[in-house]
Amino acid sequence: MPESPEFRSGFASFVGRPNAGKSTLTNALVGTKVAITSSRPQTTRTVVRGIVHRPDAQLILVDTPGLHRPRTLLGERLNDLVTSTWAEVDIVAVCFPANEKVGPGDRFIVNELAKVRRTTKLAIATKTDLATPEQLGEHLLSIDRLGHETGTDWAEIVPVSAKAGDQVGLLADLLVARLPEGPPLYPDGELTDAPEEAIVAELIREAALEGVRDELPHSIAVVVEEMGLREGRPEDRPLLDIHANLFVERSSQKGIVIGHKGSRLRAVGTDARKSIEAMLGTPVYLDLHVKIAKDWQRDPKQLRRLGF
Repeated sequence: MPESPEFRSGFASFVGRPNAGKSTLTNALVGTKVAITSSRPQTTRTVVRGIVHRPDAQLILVDTPGLHRPRTLLGERLNDLVTSTWAEVDIVAVCFPANEKVGPGDRFIVNELAKVRRTTKLAIATKTDLATPEQLGEHLLSIDRLGHETGTDWAEIVPVSAKAGDQVGLLADLLVARLPEGPPLYPDGELTDAPEEAIVAELIREAALEGVRDELPHSIAVVVEEMGLREGRPEDRPLLDIHANLFVERSSQKGIVIGHKGSRLRAVGTDARKSIEAMLGTPVYLDLHVKIAKDWQRDPKQLRRLGF
């Protein structure tokens, strides 16, 4: 069946301060969990692409890490990744959580974005379910003001609640309308182009981050050492073996992740296994070990080994 001439396809990137609701929005649009969502800021590190398949379009979502003022080498690498992504996509949508005031962090991002000339820019007021109508009105005005002050021409300012499902469909329509005409770029049915190992590593990391204390978010990296179907199993009862290492920076952190008599690590393993099974549709045997990679965020050699 030939594509109708007005089929559109292209790339959109959600940006915003850490924890602005970017990953939750990606998941709401794609309709399944592809980017990890955590109540801890700064959890997304890889460029996860969610793919929205529609009869009239294919929208590929590029989920970049939150842009922030870099303090470590990892921070600088992440920021480079962000700005190079922006120049390559068709639309950049900046997320401003409605339950927080527009602040210096947002201004920093929009100023950086102003340097990217060709890309269409959209503003999204996220988490509208957490704001009163008055707060939301004020919030939308602040976003508009920030646009004027930074010389950014917002193509649209859209309020959305990914959690409540409010206006998610409208947002998809507005994004699609601004994509160039062109054929689908991915086969139907694919939801992300992140290799399965990368998705598995992110799901393990998400499980490890839930419930650990505030000092840990940045200090956990996950490397999937080995992943494959166990041999000799009947075809209707496959089992996927996954061996992964959780890296922290100091032995005190190792203790926190493992927990009393290993209880914390067992819980992390159980949660991660459930998410991985749901994502891949296969029973999983997960073997998790915690290791120390001293000060890995500041060491270029370690960063390379951990995939950054």
